[in-house]
Amino acid sequence: MKKRMTRAEVPIEQTWDLSDLFATEEEWEAALEQLQKEVHKVTQYKGRLGEGAQVLLACLDAEEELRQRMVRVSTYAYLRSSEDGTNPKNQANSSKVAAVMAEISAALSFIDSEILALPEGTLEEYLEREAGLETYRKNLTELLETRPHQLSPETEEVLAALGEVFEAPFTIYSRSKASDMQFEPIQNEAGEELPVSFALYETTYEQSSNTDERRKAFASFTKTLNQYKNTFAATYATEVKKQVVMARQRKYESVTHMLLQEQHVTLEMYNNILDIIGTELAPHMRRLAKLRKRVLGLEQMFFCDLKAPLDPEYEPTVTFEDASKMILEALEVMGPEYMEVMERALTGRWVDYSDNIGKRTGAFCSSPYGVHPYILMTWSGKMRSAFTLAHELGHAGHFAMAGRYQRLHNTRPSRYFIEAPSTMNEMLLAQSILAKTTDSRKRRSVILQLLGTYYHNFVTHLLEGELQRRVYAHAEAGKPITANVLSELKGEILSTFWGDAVEIDEGARLTWMRQPHYYMGLYPYTYAAGLTASTAVSQMIQEEGKPAAERWLEVLKAGGTKKPLELMKMAGVDMSSPEPIRKAVAYVGSLVDELEKSF
Repeated sequence: MKKRMTRAEVPIEQTWDLSDLFATEEEWEAALEQLQKEVHKVTQYKGRLGEGAQVLLACLDAEEELRQRMVRVSTYAYLRSSEDGTNPKNQANSSKVAAVMAEISAALSFIDSEILALPEGTLEEYLEREAGLETYRKNLTELLETRPHQLSPETEEVLAALGEVFEAPFTIYSRSKASDMQFEPIQNEAGEELPVSFALYETTYEQSSNTDERRKAFASFTKTLNQYKNTFAATYATEVKKQVVMARQRKYESVTHMLLQEQHVTLEMYNNILDIIGTELAPHMRRLAKLRKRVLGLEQMFFCDLKAPLDPEYEPTVTFEDASKMILEALEVMGPEYMEVMERALTGRWVDYSDNIGKRTGAFCSSPYGVHPYILMTWSGKMRSAFTLAHELGHAGHFAMAGRYQRLHNTRPSRYFIEAPSTMNEMLLAQSILAKTTDSRKRRSVILQLLGTYYHNFVTHLLEGELQRRVYAHAEAGKPITANVLSELKGEILSTFWGDAVEIDEGARLTWMRQPHYYMGLYPYTYAAGLTASTAVSQMIQEEGKPAAERWLEVLKAGGTKKPLELMKMAGVDMSSPEPIRKAVAYVGSLVDELEKSF
């Protein structure tokens, strides 16, 4: 049986270099301690924001400087915990930093409370009188929009102090996945034992061309998930209850209204994504499932077969170096400034792609302001990993550009937009490979990767979004959230979407246990929103070339200075209309058409 490496055994070139954040752990500890000592640089303005525009500006500037250092300190602890959640020191440091951040957030909570308590028209007067406040205009205006939902300053301070407690559901979920869950090994056809882990299942076994191996791994995976289902359900139910209580206390119509306000998204835009894709994409995905069943000669099509390779004999190994070269070639249209960031990311150890015990599953990009982004993923040696790398580099390029042109408070756009730059890079990678090959089999392989991206965003995450919609309605009606309820809801959603094309078994119903996004507000559906926009813009780049790419670069540089609809309109896409959604779904249908013809 191949032994999984410990973190200490991983080759250094496969890991990120956190010394760009802090040279040593001692330096990090000193920075954490110093943060607590310097909170007074902001709190000295407590009770004084009504004195005038200059006082408000001084307070906001001091807060931003402190928050920039908070980001750096908390990112270091988060990345250490992500690379090895089994390490007791990493666990302790995560808890330590969470407590300090909650304490500081509580101390800074007076800022929003005092601004919202200013007499009507005062803030507008400040903005006119003090030019230095102009950079904060969007943030201050959006803060005023929350005035009807603000609680008393004392209550807001208490809530901020409970930040670590409020994050507990996500912490428990993440730590259980990384540290506690153990999976039974499986035997291959030669009688050899193969290890199973969360990361190995999702990056390797789920995409295995060997049906026996794939299904055995799913059985092992499901068996362990089943052992944790009640614990995970209680954890998620706590997260849901937290959101329901907060929405009611803040007098929102629903949790959905509360979470959409912070995204600056209308209820109609939210429902359009879930309803149109959920309904109109299903027939195309059912065709794809039936094609897979026929080509692979399966008697039954199970949920665990949905990612089985359709052309298993054509599955070339892709190294990290090969993928890097392909991605750089694909992104040349973005111009030299963007390319300089991509090259540094791929050669400067911004990417952690090893597989080791205790490493967080999935992939993410963390972008501490003033340093550079960091990417975590697990390399599978297959083309899917190349697309995942391109995706995370899209996030890295976005925040590297935003950080270069905007101050900290203006770098992050709405979550509704956040997955557009990442999926854009996947689209450009696919376009580049397709343009360079006349090999019909290679073309088919790239179409399958594109469909993998649409599956991830338009199916996996979209159906997560649908589950969230139902779970919050369930909870707001006073109904309990249990493991059985979550499995039943997930089963209903999957059965409706897949119809008779896929057998929805108990393991499929446990899919609600697999993703961390349920603990991140209304995040899942935004993957589909971002991919809808990037589908449209990538087609513009394909048709127009440099002018469309330059428009997109300006959008990235804008960071969070505009609302999501405005950002997408800058790029030429109107997401207030259902049309881009329908066009994206139709494009997926055309990919399935071409795939069917190729077989």
